[in-house]
Amino acid sequence: MTRDNELFDRALLTRRRARAASTAQAHDFLLSRVAEDLRDRLAGILREFRVCVNLGAHHGLLGDALAGALAPDLFVQTDRALALAQKCSGARLVADEEALPFGRTSLDLVVSALTLHWVNDLPGALIQIARALRPDGLFLAAVLGGRTLEELREALTHAEAEISGGAGPRVAPFADVREYGGLLQRAGFALPVVDSDLIEVTYPSPRALMDDIRAMGGANVLKARSRRPLSRAILARMDEIYRARFGTGDRVRASFEIITLTGWAPDKSQQQPLRPGSARGRLADALGAAEHSAGEKADPQKR
Repeated sequence: MTRDNELFDRALLTRRRARAASTAQAHDFLLSRVAEDLRDRLAGILREFRVCVNLGAHHGLLGDALAGALAPDLFVQTDRALALAQKCSGARLVADEEALPFGRTSLDLVVSALTLHWVNDLPGALIQIARALRPDGLFLAAVLGGRTLEELREALTHAEAEISGGAGPRVAPFADVREYGGLLQRAGFALPVVDSDLIEVTYPSPRALMDDIRAMGGANVLKARSRRPLSRAILARMDEIYRARFGTGDRVRASFEIITLTGWAPDKSQQQPLRPGSARGRLADALGAAEHSAGEKADPQKR
């Protein structure tokens, strides 16, 4: 069943990911960088993860890196596209990130790289992940942020508006750091942390960038997308605008904002915030400063 307020055409997304499966390894530079970062973050956590799941595994790059490093009892790799799931090693499963097939408190670790930003019901997906984690289980994911492909969005919008008198949505909007942080809290994760990294990549042309996005399976899947193909005139004008605003020499810049989400399933063993008024020391003592009441003006002579 579909909902009118859905942002993405996930059936189309699945078909495009399936078509990209045969050449996925040739266009996985961004996924490779994200996988390395997530592996390094997990390396700093001194605990065992016995049952792990990689949601939206692509062709298994992240899963292969983590399965060897973590040596869990079970590492399950899932993807909506059968053609991608078949490329993964170990236990594989075709699964929808919006309808997880895992029982409550059955997992120690859930990771995901560059997949969850395509989910229509992300709050619901995060709640399902939180429920599937055992107490003190970890959720670690990398998603695309709002600044991703901002150059392409700007150039396409201006070119189409100039040539056609109006512009349709051509580049998907993604959430920002604050929005993702709020979603983690709403889902019930403890100790949520969200951070952002902007990666800039150069291409010989805007068309080369668009070809790379298509090869990644990340072309426009917005439900509100224009069904009208871009004309040669619009593409030519887009190229001019892109090079003028974001070009350096004979290359152009493209931005990818990677937002990393970290959250733990609540557990009594975790550090808890102090109750208001329960502090045993004064901030003024810790800072070596004089303390004044709220209604008392500070005397400059006493500093």
